[in-house]
Amino acid sequence: MTPTTDYTTILKGDNTMLLYEDLARARMREAEQAASELRLVRRLTAAKRWNRVSNWAAKRAVKVASSL
Repeated sequence: MTPTTDYTTILKGDNTMLLYEDLARARMREAEQAASELRLVRRLTAAKRWNRVSNWAAKRAVKVASSL
């Protein structure tokens, strides 16, 4: 008995996974990776912004302290 040719399945040992399920999982992994990279970019941007605010506040504090 020969297995039927079905272009929607990928044979992986005893488990048969439908091609669209495999592609959906790949898209989910890609989306998770993109979300992870976006979170990293946002964290770095926030860190830079807070660093600028901190530097501005320090300069302002020195300026106010010297005027007293």
